[in-house]
Amino acid sequence: MTKLEKVFRDPVHNFIEIEDPIIYGLINTTEFQRLRRIKQLGTTSFTFHGAEHNRFSHCLGVYGIAKRITDRFTQYFPDVWNPEENQLTQCAALLHDLGHGAYSHTFEHLFDTDHEAITREIITSPESEVNSILCQVSPDFPEKVASVINHSYPNQQVVQLISSQIDADRMDYLLRDAYFTGAIYGQFDLTRILKAMVPIENGIAFRFNGAHSVEDYIVSRYQMYMQVYFHPASRGMEAMLAQLLKRAKFLYYQRPDYFKLSSPCLIPFFEQNFTLKDYLRLDDGVLETYFQTWIESDDKILSDLAYSYTNRKIWKSFKFSDETSLGKMQDIIKSAGFDPAFYTAIHSNFDLPYDIYKPKSDKPRTNIVLINKDKTMTELSEISPLVTTLSGNIYGNNRFYFPKVMLDNPEFTQYIRNEELIHD
Repeated sequence: MTKLEKVFRDPVHNFIEIEDPIIYGLINTTEFQRLRRIKQLGTTSFTFHGAEHNRFSHCLGVYGIAKRITDRFTQYFPDVWNPEENQLTQCAALLHDLGHGAYSHTFEHLFDTDHEAITREIITSPESEVNSILCQVSPDFPEKVASVINHSYPNQQVVQLISSQIDADRMDYLLRDAYFTGAIYGQFDLTRILKAMVPIENGIAFRFNGAHSVEDYIVSRYQMYMQVYFHPASRGMEAMLAQLLKRAKFLYYQRPDYFKLSSPCLIPFFEQNFTLKDYLRLDDGVLETYFQTWIESDDKILSDLAYSYTNRKIWKSFKFSDETSLGKMQDIIKSAGFDPAFYTAIHSNFDLPYDIYKPKSDKPRTNIVLINKDKTMTELSEISPLVTTLSGNIYGNNRFYFPKVMLDNPEFTQYIRNEELIHD
C-alpha cells in the first residue's frame, strides 16, 4: 500500500498523523463519522459549557496515543514487541467506542442496549463499511480487532494498551475532558508516562523513574471523577433525561401514532426490536429534535419534562445512604401534584480509582507494574502512599433528585429539616 500523510490538528495532542490507508479509510466510513454527532460527555455540557466535544475526537485521540506507543515500542523494544501488532492495536484504539449511542449511558440503561456489543457487531458485520475496510487487511482481521476490544485477544500487550488501569483510552479522555471542561486538575504528564512505558512478556509496565508521573495520572483520574463526572448538576440533567425517555416509552403503548409521527427512529427501541441499522440512525441531534417536538405534546408530563430538560430547569438533590426517608418525600411530592414515577429519580455514581489485581474478583484489574533497575517488578501502590490511600476504595454516592420547586413547599422543607438532609 502507498503510504499516506494525513494530519488532524487536535487541541489536546497538537498533530495526529495518519500514515496507514486502512486507518484513513476507517475514519471516512459512515459508522465512524457518526461519532461526530455523539457527545463525549452527554449531559455534562449543561454544567461545564465547554464540554461539547464528541466521540469522534476522542477516538481519534486514542488512536494518536496508541500510534505513539506502538511506534516507540517498534523502535526501542524489537525483542519484546512484535511490530506486526501495530496496525491491529491502532485499529482497535480508533474503533473502541464505535458503538456508543445517542446519550450513550442514559439511553443504554433505559433501552437495554450494550455499546460494547454493538461496537463488535459493527466491526464484524458484513454490511458495515468498517468491516469492508478491515477485510482489506485479511478476512479474519475484523474478528481480531473485535477480540482486542472484548479482551479475548491472546496478546495481552495489545489488550492492555487499549483497556487496563492506564491505557490509551483513559489517558485521552482524561486529558480531553479536562481541556474542554476547563478542569485543570485532570491534566497529567502524558509524554513522561509514554516514555516510561515498556512492553513486557504478559502486558505493559513502567520504568521505576516514571512512577511519579503514573501516580499523578491516578490522582488526576480521581479528581476528574469527583469534580466533573460525578457533578450533581450533570447527574441531575441525566436523571431528567432518563425520566423524559421513560415517559415517552410509557406513552408509546397508549398513543403509538403520535410517536410514529413525532419520533419515528425511537419506535424500534420502544418495541425492543431494533436492528443495527436502527441503532446507527440515532444520534444526539435526532433525540434533541424529538425533545423539541415533545414540548408541544398534549401530555402534560411529557411536555413539561421535555421543556425542563431542553431549557435546563435542573432538579435538586440530596445525598443519601439508605432509602428509608425517600418514600415519605415521594408522598409529599405526589401530594404537590407531581407523579413521583417520573418526577423523582435515584442516581448512583461510584468509581474505583485504582485497585490491585484480585484474581477472584468478578472483574479483576491488571496491576500497574514498575520495573526496577535490577529487572524485578513492583506494584505501584507498594511504593506510593497516595495510590495506597486510593487503592481498593470506592468513591461516589447515591442521590435522590426532585423538582426544584419542591423547595418552596412548606411540608417538604419541614420534613428535610427534621431528617437533617442537605440539598445541593
